Amino acid sequence: MSPPIEYELRRRTFLAGAATLTASTALPWTANAKESGMQTANAEPVGPETSRISLRVNGESRTLELDNRTSLLDALREHMGLTGTKKGCDHGQCGACTVSVNGQRINSCLSLAVMHEGDEVTTIEGLGTPDDLHPMQAAFAEHDGFQCGYCTPGQICSATAVLEEIKAGVPSYVTGDLTGPIEMSDAEIRERMSGNICRCGAYSNILAAINDVAES
Repeated sequence: MSPPIEYELRRRTFLAGAATLTASTALPWTANAKESGMQTANAEPVGPETSRISLRVNGESRTLELDNRTSLLDALREHMGLTGTKKGCDHGQCGACTVSVNGQRINSCLSLAVMHEGDEVTTIEGLGTPDDLHPMQAAFAEHDGFQCGYCTPGQICSATAVLEEIKAGVPSYVTGDLTGPIEMSDAEIRERMSGNICRCGAYSNILAAINDVAES
């Protein structure tokens, strides 16, 4: 039993020495920080700053005064009441918060509102209304491209962008020919929609809805 005891003693000695070394190297920095007036752990927090931003949302000019840390997603939902855009993972992994900014889709949870001064933002509310559905909205309803519906706004915003990307010749990972027109295919749609997660598993119906709009 003696070898484990010797190992434990050496380990404790090493940890104690490492702690002493760390503390001794930190002391000069702490002293210099105090002399130069730098903030230390005991300093009073400064508090968040705010900014006034102006942008166009669904064709309407909006001006907001926001905490600089406010995401575009929270600005839309909490400050403008546009709750169609959903907060799913809040880490840019599920796509439920997808909106269009200046014609390009983004995850609004990963973008700060203050970054979008003067930008044109389109949410699901700006695509169509219950009385005048966007073709993609109508196709999702026709093909049952949803179940619980939570991811649907992001799915529809992404789907409309996918068709525009293919039309504009923007390649994806599965695009075979980068020199000519991009062929509309199930593989292209699946790859481009892969950032939008449907936990209910309505993928086949979503694919059918997008193909329906593409064909028409």
